[in-house]
Amino acid sequence: MSEFDYLVVGAGLFGSTFAYEAAKRGCRVKVIDKRDHLGGNIYTERVAGIDVHRYGAHIFHTNNKSIWDYLNQFTEFNHFVNAPIANYQGKLYNLPFNMNTFYQLWGTLTPAEAQAKIAEQREVLAGKDPQNLEEQAITLVGTDIYHTLIKEYTKKQWGKDPKELPAFIIKRLPVRFTFDNNYFSDNYQGIPIGGYTEIIKKMLASDQIVVETEVDFFDNKVEYLQNYPKIIYSGMIDEFFDYQLGTLAYRSLRFETELLQGVANYQGNAVVNYTDGQTPYTRIIEHKHFNFGQQPDTIITKEYSKDWHQGDEAYYPINDDENTQLYKKYVKLAKKEDNVLFGGRLGTYQYLNMDQVVASALAMVKREFN
Repeated sequence: MSEFDYLVVGAGLFGSTFAYEAAKRGCRVKVIDKRDHLGGNIYTERVAGIDVHRYGAHIFHTNNKSIWDYLNQFTEFNHFVNAPIANYQGKLYNLPFNMNTFYQLWGTLTPAEAQAKIAEQREVLAGKDPQNLEEQAITLVGTDIYHTLIKEYTKKQWGKDPKELPAFIIKRLPVRFTFDNNYFSDNYQGIPIGGYTEIIKKMLASDQIVVETEVDFFDNKVEYLQNYPKIIYSGMIDEFFDYQLGTLAYRSLRFETELLQGVANYQGNAVVNYTDGQTPYTRIIEHKHFNFGQQPDTIITKEYSKDWHQGDEAYYPINDDENTQLYKKYVKLAKKEDNVLFGGRLGTYQYLNMDQVVASALAMVKREFN
């Protein structure tokens, strides 16, 4: 039998939180990750004095003060507020949809004027309940904003026509009738000073924890299952079961990152979304702006959404009815695994914000130890 009480598969935020809490309680924990670094998708690396978000922009935000306080024991957050810009065929619009956006599109000056414009455009649905993403978007913001800022961007992001996507996806997008460009309405927001990787390093610094990177769980799955009393698995749930019931659908991403020497400020904002269909990437991230950087150079990342195939990194679950039903079947299999607990975005096949990931890991800790 192993000298460890737990094997944690995945050194991302979920697995690292669990490992930290288990070690605090005197448990011996081994953490493995197939990548060559800690942090999972929140990994940041220092390049030319800039903290680069290797796997896309990660902006921490929460209304949960206990989670905010919990993470502040590992880091100090700056006061970054996410205020993305949309570029549609060379014209710029503020996001999220707010009075600035409405003025840029229609010239409306008051909330009443903007609301009247949206109500007028909503009439194309003749009062029907939204049945898909397109209809939900038109209900929220009218046809002009839908066609300018949502339709083509969504098709790039998900690889499907918005009419084929469920309505709930668009409900995450805020719409407000104030001149407020803050994308999130949460009380606590910011970027960790020094990057997210430092949080993970501190979580895993205990003498009770052994970390091994570039180790693939599936190379020795049978041995791990036999030798470890408990396994915390944060990978894809369908992969754990060798896709025996079928393959869950995901979207993947591709990144092109470039150091621009001698360019101090490329786009003037951390995130610019490209909402037209002609531009192949969905957004450009300029990393230095997450930390109000004054470096003489800058680093940008172009982000491309793409179809997922086995072997690719899975970023976004496609939670339509078909995949939800398949996931429920995998949950039944998971419940039969006496010594394996499934967690994180991939282990539970759901989109989770970072605060939700931490909260779910702490909930698992509570179930395990209380």
